[in-house]
Amino acid sequence: MDVTISASVLAADHGALADAARSAAAAGADMIHLDVMDGRFVPPITFGQEAVRALRRTVGLPLDVHLMIVEPERHIASFAAAGATIITVHAEAAVHLHRLLADIRGAGCRAGVALNPATPVTVLEHVLDLADLVLLMTVNPGYGGQSFLTGSVAKLARLQDLLRGLHPRPLVGVDGGVNPQTAPLACGAGADLLVAGTAIFEAADPATAIAALRRARPEPRT
Repeated sequence: MDVTISASVLAADHGALADAARSAAAAGADMIHLDVMDGRFVPPITFGQEAVRALRRTVGLPLDVHLMIVEPERHIASFAAAGATIITVHAEAAVHLHRLLADIRGAGCRAGVALNPATPVTVLEHVLDLADLVLLMTVNPGYGGQSFLTGSVAKLARLQDLLRGLHPRPLVGVDGGVNPQTAPLACGAGADLLVAGTAIFEAADPATAIAALRRARPEPRT
């Protein structure tokens, strides 16, 4: 199975998000990733429901909406109505994570759960049956352009142990510092989905950049 590439428009020109999304789609991205930040869970403030709605009109790709916000349960219905395909919430921000993931599915979206670098994968043990995506932050969230935390490779391996024997399995994604040098580390440890921003939108040729990320998937053993 090919690795899935989710192009993060956090790294794009915020004055031309529609153009950036169209460019990423034309370059071969599989999804458009929107980091929704509220200035409380993480310091910056970024996109809201109207940005999701605008990009839903712009591109036909799935919209991968990552809520880096407190009280995410208050906003699931509105992001679903705006056109989100996947809604990912942080385990650290959810008081009732099991209910929240069920509510995301109930709103007609795929449910994702994200973990900050210091959060152990064991917190997911009792919600994996409700997760369509597990997203490991490979930087401390809030800002683009950071360096990949190499300790994430061991964390990916521990997640694979937790997922062993689970059917169906959620996608495993990484977010932060993903580029052609770090992507093979993540994919070699079991990542199915790569969220990349700077590596795509600051590349001379986004299509070449996406192709390089896609090659990070190791060949299956025969």
